[in-house]
Amino acid sequence: MQTLSASEAAGLVRDSDTLAVPLGPGQPGAFLHALGAREAFRSLTVFGALLLDFYPLFTRPGVRLLSGFFGPVERALRAGGHPVEFVPADFRRFAKLAREMAPRVMATATAPPDAEGRLSLSLHAGATVAELQRCGRDPDRVLVVEANARLPRTCGHPPESPHCLHVDEVDVLVPSDRDVPALPDAEADPVERRIAEHASRFIPDGATLQTGIGGVPNHIARLLAAGSGGDYGIHTEMFTDGLMQLQRAGKVSNRKGIYDGFSVTTFAFGSRALYDWLDQNPAVRFLPVDRVNDPALIARNRQMVSINGALSVDLVGQVVADRIGEHEHSGIGGHEDFVTGAAFSPGGRSLICLPAAANTPRGRVSRIVGAFPAGACVTTPRHQVDVVVTEYGAAELAGRTAKERAQALAAIAHPAVREALLGGQELPLVVGD
Repeated sequence: MQTLSASEAAGLVRDSDTLAVPLGPGQPGAFLHALGAREAFRSLTVFGALLLDFYPLFTRPGVRLLSGFFGPVERALRAGGHPVEFVPADFRRFAKLAREMAPRVMATATAPPDAEGRLSLSLHAGATVAELQRCGRDPDRVLVVEANARLPRTCGHPPESPHCLHVDEVDVLVPSDRDVPALPDAEADPVERRIAEHASRFIPDGATLQTGIGGVPNHIARLLAAGSGGDYGIHTEMFTDGLMQLQRAGKVSNRKGIYDGFSVTTFAFGSRALYDWLDQNPAVRFLPVDRVNDPALIARNRQMVSINGALSVDLVGQVVADRIGEHEHSGIGGHEDFVTGAAFSPGGRSLICLPAAANTPRGRVSRIVGAFPAGACVTTPRHQVDVVVTEYGAAELAGRTAKERAQALAAIAHPAVREALLGGQELPLVVGD
């Protein structure tokens, strides 16, 4: 292993090369910014997902980004005409794709080495752990680790998932003290609060929870933290401030039936307070995504309740959660994995939460539609969907006929479109709340 500056490490990337970085919080910021100091490449293909900073690298001639999950940065790069392409795959499948792509250079962020030389993978286990190790063992490949003093040391589940690399596995170590990207704790608006209130009645004492990002899941966590229930477990793709608050409120026992005694996640993204709380905290364990998002493992949890969002739902219960029209908006992530796993958990439920209407350039439109337009891409198919929740209530779809589903979904749509939905008419624009 050699210790280099970010600029020196960036010099190891060839003019024509392949590079992979983890999703979001696992990205090595100083290294990527140093690469962006180069004016151009002949042909550099970068594999990643959910960029958390606007790296000039992805505006340079000759650089192509293949992303498995879009965030605001990918959308801005695409709008600017830069070559950003979406790779359709659920998060769990990223591990297989990384192995097949076998990029020559891999780079990740870690906490600094401890006294035994272990480099905690910190906020991200995700899909790259095994491929990082393979890269480090291969003399023809280069493994760059950016050891950031501001990242927390987080816990894995050894020996199955130690959640660390050792300095002996690393080709290049880049010391860093860059600020860690943080996500402010989202305050729910009135619509989101009503959605959360409807959703919370499907969460019994003793439920095992998976939540996503945003105002609805955070408000659900607050409601549960302040409520009279408890004995919850946590098995979630993403660990958030809301889940930290629930755990700090003493409402989490983690008597789940699998991985008992601690919360399970594959990455964390939230406030600085969350990162400080996770530092060396054995109450939360980071496992690779092919374990955390495995529907068969999810189903072994007691009363698994998954809580996810959507962009639109049609009257048979198909869910579009990642694409608006012809454009990728986010990604597939673990959406279907957790819907599937919850369905086979004893007492499990899956909740798809969305506001009844959305603002668009042509006006305010219903998110519940009679049918999707041609070219729409379904994220989760109708036979997987259990409960859909809006601010107007909850539609329980599992076991219902197509006609019953349509009636239940129309009943929780915006009042201005309900009659048109059931009559198969063109939906009017929504005015007001």
